Amino acid sequence: MDGIVVIDKPAGFTSHDVVSKVKRILGAKKAGHTGTLDPMATGVLPVCINEATKLAQFLSVENKTYLATMLLGVRTDTQDIEGKVTHESDQVVAEEDIRRAMRKMVGKISQTPPAFSALKHKGKPLYKYARKGEFPEVSPREVEIFSLDIREIALPRVTFEISCSKGTYIRTICEDVGNMLGCGACLSGLRRRQSGFFTEALALALEEDNADGMKTKLSDGMLTMAKCLPAFTAVEVSESQADKLRDGFQPDAVLSPNDVLPFLAVGDMIKFVSPEGHLVAVGQSNGPVSGVKTIRVFNKND
Repeated sequence: MDGIVVIDKPAGFTSHDVVSKVKRILGAKKAGHTGTLDPMATGVLPVCINEATKLAQFLSVENKTYLATMLLGVRTDTQDIEGKVTHESDQVVAEEDIRRAMRKMVGKISQTPPAFSALKHKGKPLYKYARKGEFPEVSPREVEIFSLDIREIALPRVTFEISCSKGTYIRTICEDVGNMLGCGACLSGLRRRQSGFFTEALALALEEDNADGMKTKLSDGMLTMAKCLPAFTAVEVSESQADKLRDGFQPDAVLSPNDVLPFLAVGDMIKFVSPEGHLVAVGQSNGPVSGVKTIRVFNKND
């Protein structure tokens, strides 16, 4: 049993909690997720099962879309509503000022990761330092906001949809907007609507009442590994070629020149798929002259 199950993460659960539960229900040997959601957040959480855990490196870099609610007039130590309140303001903010401040967040911006986050410093998550009152210096990093659309302004709350690059902290967006406005702000609600290829439409709710039924539901809803890499160029290989790729042979030693598309550019990603549709390996093109180099190989029990 290898593939990816997209879970609609409920509020109050850590991403690790969800992975552990899915792993237990399916009886999987290995499981992992492709991008942490905070406990208060809900929505799309892809969970990789067994061999599919090897796909995480290709999926975690993809863009994300969120529906978020910002609470104006409140600052907290965690930048979200679950933290300790550090400042409150009854300042009245004009809607046009809110829209102007949020427009400034679109594009490539510099963002300092929050102290209470899972980002690691010297091998340890930042939140572990913060809980002890320690706040190591963390360098700002560039992220990109592709779009930010305000859905509703019902002061003191502002609901917006945001599409962004990997590593963007939505609660930091809220705090930065609040600082621009002078009243402060924090994140009060967050739902991930999309993570790369994975959307809300694919997400399955975790139900408590029927373990056997839940196992069937997750098994039936599991996506094959090959399907989860839609942007990769597919190259079908025979079973004998697949066995050689699994044994460590490089694609150029296994395939004929016509098996790999000659127009592939340097850096293009390729998925090698068996006649039955099983993912055999992932490679990267070095151009028509240098050929394709294998990055990951997958066992036959897909």
